Amino acid sequence: MPETTPPDLRHGPLEDLQALLTGTTFVALGVLMFKQLGLLTGGTAGVAFWLHYATGWNFGLVFFAINLPFYALAWRRMGRTFTLKTFAAVALLAALTNLLPQWLGFAHLHPVATALIGGVLMGTGMLILFRHRASLGGFNVLVLYLQETRGWRAGRIQMALDCTIVLLAFAVTDWQHVLLSVLGAVALNQTLATNHRAGRYMAH
Repeated sequence: MPETTPPDLRHGPLEDLQALLTGTTFVALGVLMFKQLGLLTGGTAGVAFWLHYATGWNFGLVFFAINLPFYALAWRRMGRTFTLKTFAAVALLAALTNLLPQWLGFAHLHPVATALIGGVLMGTGMLILFRHRASLGGFNVLVLYLQETRGWRAGRIQMALDCTIVLLAFAVTDWQHVLLSVLGAVALNQTLATNHRAGRYMAH
């Protein structure tokens, strides 16, 4: 993908590093909240949640492994820089989901508030990554590609995919947790739909 942003508006390496750390931390906090209440989200994270709940496998390792096949599409369609940043973001998130529970915990989480706040945290973290030409792999790669090539709203596409994945959670949890997970997915993707539109921003 050609780089059209003027050089003086592009993010520098230190800005990108700060964004990767901040964005993945926001998402990891949302994941930690969801895991504590047994909620799911969409995308490859949702698949990782599903497998984690069904088998007990480590969420971070499963999330990292699921994203491996998507790097080929990212390299071909989105370029080397995007792919390398995305790989770094996925690896950071996988590490943080294992490290954060050793550093902090939640004594009380209200289910509805957790779905909304966790969803907004994850959406904000993904938004930060998007603004620095990175993602969390998987469906993020697909929806960003469609937004940049077709002008489709990333948040709307992601919402449809995520809600479909969350509905599959009926196989591993009850309807109350599914409804809360759908609420979280809507909060996440509405954050993206409201704040990330093709052509709205100049800097990359």
